[in-house]
Amino acid sequence: MHIPFCDTKCSYCDFNSYAGMESLIPSYTRALCRELELWSPHFAADSVQTIFFGGGTPSLTPLPEMAAILATIRASFQIEKDAEISLEANPGTVDTAYLAGLRRLGFNRLSLGVQSFDDAELRALDRIHSAAEAAAAFTAARAAGFENVNLDLIYGLAGQTLAGWRANVDRALQLGPEHLSLYALTIEDGTPLAAAIARGRAPSPDPDLQADMYDLAQEVLAGAGYEQYEISNWSLPGRACRHNLAYWRNARWLGAGAGAHSSLSGCRFSTALSPRAYIRRVEQAVPAAMDATANLDTMLAAMPQVVWREPIDAAMALSDTLILGLRLLEGVSLGAIRQRHGVDPFSVYGEELRECLELGLLKLEGDWLRLRADRLLVASEVFSRLLPKTVVA
Repeated sequence: MHIPFCDTKCSYCDFNSYAGMESLIPSYTRALCRELELWSPHFAADSVQTIFFGGGTPSLTPLPEMAAILATIRASFQIEKDAEISLEANPGTVDTAYLAGLRRLGFNRLSLGVQSFDDAELRALDRIHSAAEAAAAFTAARAAGFENVNLDLIYGLAGQTLAGWRANVDRALQLGPEHLSLYALTIEDGTPLAAAIARGRAPSPDPDLQADMYDLAQEVLAGAGYEQYEISNWSLPGRACRHNLAYWRNARWLGAGAGAHSSLSGCRFSTALSPRAYIRRVEQAVPAAMDATANLDTMLAAMPQVVWREPIDAAMALSDTLILGLRLLEGVSLGAIRQRHGVDPFSVYGEELRECLELGLLKLEGDWLRLRADRLLVASEVFSRLLPKTVVA
C-alpha cells in the first residue's frame, strides 16, 4: 500500500510523496479501498503472505482509516495467519497509543525512518524528529507490543565523520532492533539536495568515505550478531524482511495507491502519481474490472488509475531474476533459474558471468552464484553486465 502523504518533504527524497495534502487522507483511503476491491477477483486463488504500507509517511494515517484499509484487505484477499504486516513510520508522528492501535489492527512489523541519531544531521536532512524522539519512538513501539522493528539509517551525510557514523550504529544497537537497513546518501535528480549541490551550497557525498562507513557497519553488525542478507539490509537470525525478500526473489506483487508499481503475470505497471488524479481515476473504474473471469489485460484496461504498463518478456524476466537475486548474499540457484526460465544463465550471459568470476566480483559455489561479500559496493559492475539479452531456450 502506498501512502504518499508527508508532514515535510525531505531535501534528499525523490519518492512519490507530498507535503501539506493530509486533508485528502479520507478520500484517498476510500479510493485505496476501492482499488483493492477491484483487484480481489484476480487473486481469488492466491494467499497473501506479506502486506507492506510504505510512503510517504503511512503513520500520518489516522487509526480509523488504517482500520478501513485492513478490513478491506481481509475482505478482498485470503491472508495467511502468519502474514507479515509492516508499516513505515516517521518517529516524529507516532506515540504509544497510536502504535498500540496499529498492533490491535494486526500490524506486526514496524520500520522506523530514523536516518540518524545526530540532531544536526537530522536538521540537515529536513527530518521532523530529533534523536531523542527517535529513541522514544522505538521505546513506544516496544511498549505497544512490536517485537519486530527495523531502523533505517543513512550514511555519508554532509559533515559526517567515520566516528560519527560509528556512533549512529552503536546507538541503534543499544536499542536492539531486529532489523537494520543502512543506505548511502545518494543524490537524486530533481531533489532540493541535488540543486543545492549543483549550486555549490552543499557538498557532494564522498564515495571513499561512504565505502569506509559501509565496511565499518559490516564489521560492527557482524560482531553484534546481525546477519547481512542483502546489500543494504541486516537482521537478527530469522528476522529478514519477508516482504522485501519477495521483491529480490522476483516474485509477483501487487501495489495499490498513487504511484504504486506492480509485477503480475508477465506485466509490470504503475498508477497515477498525483493523489488527486489517483482518487479521480479510481472512481472512474468500470465494473468489468471486477469480473472474476476477466484476464489481466481486460482488468488493466478497465482501471483508469493504471497509467503505465510494460510487458515482461523472457529476456527481461531472466535479467530481473539474476540482478535482483544477486542482491541477496545467498545469491541465485542456477538450477532454480533453469527450472523457472527454461534456460541456463551461462548460455545467455556466459561471457559476462565468466568475466565477473575472473575479476573476483562473483563466486560460484556448487549450484549457487553469489556476489563476493567484499565486492558488494561494486555490485553495479555485475548488474550492468546482466541487462536483458535475447534468450535462447
